[in-house]
Amino acid sequence: MSVSLTESAANQIKKQLEKRGKGIGLKLGIKKSGCSGYAYALDYADELAENEAVFEHFGVKIIVQEADLPVVDGIEVDYRREGINAAFQFNNPNVKATCGCGESFSV
Repeated sequence: MSVSLTESAANQIKKQLEKRGKGIGLKLGIKKSGCSGYAYALDYADELAENEAVFEHFGVKIIVQEADLPVVDGIEVDYRREGINAAFQFNNPNVKATCGCGESFSV
């Protein structure tokens, strides 16, 4: 199983954690949502639970619940600026379809 970050995403996560003043990394998960089935859920991680896996890139930890790993295995999290907009982008090889608005996906 693998989850990776681009250098741009790692730098953004570092900035957010420094601004927040605490946290061990970023928690990446999935939730049932939208018309296609799943949506990504991001949150700060302050501690590690037994049922979570840790992946580290560019000095930043990404924490994923083991139950979510089959859906996000192989994902690359990127952070991109396009004009005045900036957002995390998810390059997930498991995605088979997305909804029209781009908020949800199916595997």
